[in-house]
Parts: sequence; C-alpha cells; structure tokens
Amino acid sequence: MRALWIDAGVEHTLRMRGRVEMRTLYFRPDRAPTMVSPCCVIEVAPLLRELIVSIVATGVLYGSLPGARARLRLLIDLLLVIPERPLVLPMPTDPRARRVVDRVTANIEAADTLPDLARGSGASARTIGRTFLAQTGMTFGRWRQHARFHEAIRLLGEGVPVTTVALRVGYRSPSAFIAAFRSSLGKTPAEYFHKSK
Repeated sequence: MRALWIDAGVEHTLRMRGRVEMRTLYFRPDRAPTMVSPCCVIEVAPLLRELIVSIVATGVLYGSLPGARARLRLLIDLLLVIPERPLVLPMPTDPRARRVVDRVTANIEAADTLPDLARGSGASARTIGRTFLAQTGMTFGRWRQHARFHEAIRLLGEGVPVTTVALRVGYRSPSAFIAAFRSSLGKTPAEYFHKSK
C-alpha cells in the first residue's frame, strides 16, 4: 500500500487510473511532521495502515479526547521512519515539453527518439531535453523510464502477467523489464507487490 504526502501550500492535481481506494488525513501545519520532500510517495506498513483506518473512522483527533494525543503521536512517529518510495513522476510545466509528455504517454511502448518526439512540439530536441532536466530533475530518458514503470505498476496491480506488461511498456523481453525494474526500484515486480500487501 502506498500513500502520497503533500505539504500544505503545494499546488497539485491527482489523477487515478484503475481501481483505487483512498483515505485522506489532514494535519494542522503546526502539528504536521517534516517529511523528506514536500511531495512524496511513501510506503504504508500494516500498523500505519490500521492506524489511518482507525483515525478516519473516528474523525478529528481532538487533544482532549482519551487516547487522541497518543494516536496522533504514534501516527507522526510512524510517518517519520517510513521510507520514501523512489518512483516519482514529476511533470514539466513548459507547454512544449508537455506535448512530448502527451506523445509518450499516448504510446508508452514506442521507442521514438527525443528528436522524433520533439518534432512539432515547438522546440528542438535539445531544448526539450534541457527543459525536462530543469523542470523534473531527470533526463528525458530517465523520465520516460519512470513513466513506463508507472504504467507497469498499474497493469501489474490489475493482475496483468509480467510478460504482457513488459511488452506493453516497451521492453523486448520480460527479463530486460525485470532487470530494469529491479535496478530502478530495488525489487523485482513480484517483490514490489509482495511487500505492498
């Protein structure tokens, strides 16, 4: 299970694909823990999951209620020690780079080069490459790999076999996909989903 941490004041949008269940917790800014990043994906361990479900069912944690202060303290302590997940897909804001993003996501398995994708975007491949690095912190190649992994995780979560997923996200073989997945995320697809349960 994963969670998305978003600091107060961080402009964001959410787009969900596939079957999603979501619970939301809000912190007063003066009570919120300081996370590694203002916006990050975090792994939710079973204890944290049960605590979140319990808090959502209860509603607001008022400090005057019995146990509320202890539950809030436990929640914050658990949030401060959980690992941030490495798979984040920041989006460029430049409209020319967004046109390239649209082309990549519309045909995620394609092996088009950056010059091919930049054609008709209003900028050269070199400008697009610099824009991706400046606005996402990633090279275009690294960004596209993360976009492919995002799609792969969605498909794997829906039960699509690894071989099918590998081909759908642009890998020529399951072994190449598994090796790239492990290199980037530190786990094979099977290990990634096993730990998520």
